[in-house]
Amino acid sequence: MNNQPIPVHKGGCHCGSVRYQATGKPVIVAHCHCEDCQRLSGAGHSTGAMFAVENFQLEGPVSEYALDADNGNRVTKLFCPTCGSQILGRNSGSTGYVTVSLGTLDDSSLLQPQVAIFARNRKPWDIMDEKIADFDGQPGWKPDGG
Repeated sequence: MNNQPIPVHKGGCHCGSVRYQATGKPVIVAHCHCEDCQRLSGAGHSTGAMFAVENFQLEGPVSEYALDADNGNRVTKLFCPTCGSQILGRNSGSTGYVTVSLGTLDDSSLLQPQVAIFARNRKPWDIMDEKIADFDGQPGWKPDGG
C-alpha cells in the first residue's frame, strides 16, 4: 500500500479572480515551441502540466480564445478577463484533459518538464535543458483515453 500523500497543485491568475486546483501527478509536463504558444505567451515557448479533467477544479470568471492548430486540432485557451493571465488550454486531440500554464501555479518547483514539442520552431535565444527529449512537431503520443 502506498502511503504517499496525493499531491494537490493550486494556482490562479495574477489578480486573484481565478483560482484552480489539480489533484495528483500531471500526465506530462512539456515545453511547447509552436508559433501559437510563442505569440500567446510572448516568449519562446509555453510550459504546461497536463491533468485529467476529473482531477481539476476551476473557480472564477474566465474568457476563452479558440484557434485551429496546424494539425487540425481545436485549441482553446482560458484566461482571466481582468488581468489576462493564461490559465489553461484544452485541445480537441486530447479530450478529457487540461494543460495548466506552469507559471500560474502557486508552487511549480516540484514539477520538471519532460519534453519539448515543436522544437523546430525554437528560437536560438530560448535555451533549453539538453536532457529534455525534443520533438520537431507534435508527438503521436496521447494520454490514456485521449
